[in-house]
Parts: sequence; C-alpha cells; structure tokens
Amino acid sequence: MVEYVDIIRTLIISFLITLLLGPIVIPILRKLKVGQSIREEGPKSHMAKSGTPTMGGLIILLSLIITVYSSGLITKDSYVLILSTLGFGLIGFIDDYIIVVKRRNLGLKAYQKLLGQVVLAIILAVYQSNTSELGTKVLVPFFENMTLDLGIFYIPFMVFVVVGTVNSVNLTDGLDGLAAGVTMIVMSFFSLVALKWGFGSISLFATALAGACLGFLMHNAHPAKVFMGDTGSLALGGALATIAILLNLPLILPIVGGIYFIETLSVIIQVISFKLTGKRVFLMSPLHHHFEYKGWKETKIVAVFWLVTVLLCLVGIYALSNMIG
Repeated sequence: MVEYVDIIRTLIISFLITLLLGPIVIPILRKLKVGQSIREEGPKSHMAKSGTPTMGGLIILLSLIITVYSSGLITKDSYVLILSTLGFGLIGFIDDYIIVVKRRNLGLKAYQKLLGQVVLAIILAVYQSNTSELGTKVLVPFFENMTLDLGIFYIPFMVFVVVGTVNSVNLTDGLDGLAAGVTMIVMSFFSLVALKWGFGSISLFATALAGACLGFLMHNAHPAKVFMGDTGSLALGGALATIAILLNLPLILPIVGGIYFIETLSVIIQVISFKLTGKRVFLMSPLHHHFEYKGWKETKIVAVFWLVTVLLCLVGIYALSNMIG
C-alpha cells in the first residue's frame, strides 16, 4: 500500500534525477545544435531565445522512467501510463527531430500528428472501456457517486479528450516554465486523488512526473537553459489525459486543467473571429502572448497562470470532496 512517505520519496528522487540530468543532457543537445527556432511574428522579446536547446522533454521522460521503475510498484496501470506517455512523446520527438535536426521548419504535417494521436487515443479508450469496473461510465464532478454512461459515444469522447488535452498542453508551452509549472501542479492534484482512491501506482506515476516537472523548472525557468519541445509537451499531455481516463475522471480536466483549456479556447476564438470578421479578439494567441503584448513581463504571466492553476485544483478537490473523503 502506497503511503505519504512513498509519495514524498518519489517526488524527491524524481526531482533530484531531473536536476542531475540537466547538466548532462543540455550540453549534448547544444553540441548537436538542437536549437529552437523562434517565429518572427511572435513577441520580439522571444528572439533572444533563438538557438536555446530544445527537446529537453527527454530529461523529463528519462527521470520519469527511472523513478517509476525504482519505486518498486509496477502494475498494469504503470505500463499503460508509461507506454502512453512514451507514445505521445515519440510523436513529439519525431516532430522536433524533423524541425531542428533535419531543418524542415514545419516538422510533421498536421494530419500526421493528428493521426498518431488518434490511434493512441483509440487504443487507450478501448483498453479502459474493457478493463474498468465502470465500463463506459465516467464520474461526474460535484455529484456524489454520480456516473454518466457514454455507451457507444465513449470511445469518440475519449479520443476527443485525449487529443484535445495533448494539444492544449502543447499550446501552453510558450513561455519559460509555463507548461512545466502548470503540469506540476495538476499532477500533484491527480497524485492526491489517486492516493486517496487506492490507485497507488497511478499516484506514484503522477508524483514522479510532478517531481520531474519541478526539477525541469530548474533548467526551464526564465531565462530558460532548455525548452521541453514537442517531445515534452505532447508526452505531458498524453500522461495527463491517460491518468484522467484511468481514474474515470475526464470531466475534471476542464476544471483543474483550466489554463490548458483557456489557452486553446483563445486560439479557437482568434481563428474563428479573424475568418468571419477579419478582426482579432486577442492581440495574439495563445492567451499568454496576449498578455505579453499588453506589457506583462513573462515571469508575471507564468506566476499568475500557476496561481490560477492552484486555485482551480482546489476547486477540483472540492468537486471530488464527496469521493475523496
């Protein structure tokens, strides 16, 4: 049985491994000239970041795998989480590799990334619907013991949740420390929920990822020495969606992952508005860039988004309070 001491130990181990891997991996990435290209249409302050090593998500993934396997608790859920996270991370790695190594600016075509994500999402949805005690039912936040049976819509809905979550985390990865910090907080929430519900291996996995994100912040906080790239952001999104699905809690994601949701919504609103009216609602999307153009410092935006995520996770705890106990 997993206890709080196991959670603390896992967090510390993951944090230290990530902290130690940085000085090893970052010089290798720099030597391989795996540098980030900055969009010219983006905030001018970002041009100074051009050439910063990317694909730093490899640091997070290495730390995660080492920590999980050294925890002494490997279950079927652990393997599902690892394979799913690595699967989405692989899609991101291929995209990063094409962009920064092959020097092809666009990376994978949109349909190629989407196809890979949908395939992984379908596999995950089919697995969960056939192994979960709830079958095609999902838990409804704020209502004690209330479930919603999605029936034949379960797999399409889960595919939507997974693909949406993965790409939302990817969109959020636009400022130093933003995606890593937000994900660290959300993973801490899921670690607590999983621990209380008796899903020890899921709790340890979420804790290991939270610790890895915390350690990565030591290298990624402003001014960043390394970016996680799609290798990291797609992996984090995949891990997040997989945890939510294994816990039958996809409906909690828009709450605790509100920052991801708002970032994506800002892009959707911007595109629709510009196509229909020729006008932009935001100075630039995703939302964090809008605040940059409003004159906010990058560190202020990140801090505010972290704080909002903490508050949203508290709302999430309240929403599940009848279930968490």
